[in-house]
Amino acid sequence: MWASWSIVVPQLASVGFTLTVDQQFWLIALPSLVGATLRIPYTFAVPLFGGRNWTIVSALLLLLPASALAFVVTRPETSFATLMLVAALAGLGGGNFASSMANISFFYPEREKGKALGLNAAGGNIGTAAVQLVVPIVIVLGAGLHLERAGLMFIPLVLLAAGWAWRRMDNLSGATSDYKAFGAAVRHPHTWIISFLYIGTFGSFIGFSGAFPTLLATQFPAVALSIAFLGALVGSLARPSGGMLADRVGGARVTIGAYVVMALGTLGAILSLHGGRFWAFLLSFLLLFLATGVGNGSLYRMIPAVFQVGATDADDATRRRKAAAGCIGIAGAVGAFGGFLIPRGFAVSNGATGSLEPALWAFIGMYAVMATVTWALYLRRGAALTTAGI
Repeated sequence: MWASWSIVVPQLASVGFTLTVDQQFWLIALPSLVGATLRIPYTFAVPLFGGRNWTIVSALLLLLPASALAFVVTRPETSFATLMLVAALAGLGGGNFASSMANISFFYPEREKGKALGLNAAGGNIGTAAVQLVVPIVIVLGAGLHLERAGLMFIPLVLLAAGWAWRRMDNLSGATSDYKAFGAAVRHPHTWIISFLYIGTFGSFIGFSGAFPTLLATQFPAVALSIAFLGALVGSLARPSGGMLADRVGGARVTIGAYVVMALGTLGAILSLHGGRFWAFLLSFLLLFLATGVGNGSLYRMIPAVFQVGATDADDATRRRKAAAGCIGIAGAVGAFGGFLIPRGFAVSNGATGSLEPALWAFIGMYAVMATVTWALYLRRGAALTTAGI
């Protein structure tokens, strides 16, 4: 749901809306901003209300953004402020993702949580690709352009999800919020370092997924918009492999490699824009998306290892595992703000220079900083955490 506006915005001009480039990127960025903000409260809602109960409620809440989207896109006279409000409602979907991650963690022992969380995250992220694939097809079935179907198509899916949760899910009596562990994560400096690094991986995945259809529409208008789903699909499918690769060679090494490849993909996009070479642009972005997926998986793999360094006994190790769980929630929320920062970066770059290139160069610079931070803290010879094999 929170990805729906990424594919709707490039189509708004076709149904009579007149929006500036800056306004388009606001509509793309706002769902990620709201979704990131909701991640922490949605995480706590699972043990507070029960996983089954909250899944039903949070699923039904998606009827609001779905129906509101279907309503406003048929009315070109709708004010930009109203469009912003409806786009913000789509951010509820981002909260659902966080609560699903929290809920699934209660069903698995520690040794299986990494795989379970990785598969759940990949499944959730594939939703972005599915929306970007299906919406362009659904809205043109029959004669004319029916953009309202981008919202209407969610309604039966929402009802199916809520009904399936009611019939097949469970509330766990042992699922409780550990506020002390969350507080320990807040006070741990590596929580905020990892959160910063996660902006570069997950934030890039969400941000570029949201902006990619509009980038294609503005830079290569002759290209079918439905091809935009490939980026999110590649990034989603690559996520589990990042965790598995990190298990073999270490999360820090894989994460640094991911940042390097992300920078190379971004550089390739810049060079392809100079010559207007679509295939080079597409392949560069697919390489970038691949690296974001791998980096997401490897960075999540690093969190338990970082928090276990220095454990003195079994009780201390247990406390540290709980703090690591709190870090995962915080990093997921902070990282999702990248979904807001990247589209806004494109908007500012275009407004100031008339080009997307300054934003892309800024992203390369940030990947270089993040790779350096990862190396300095977790891989550099002599660093305090290097011996832990993070």
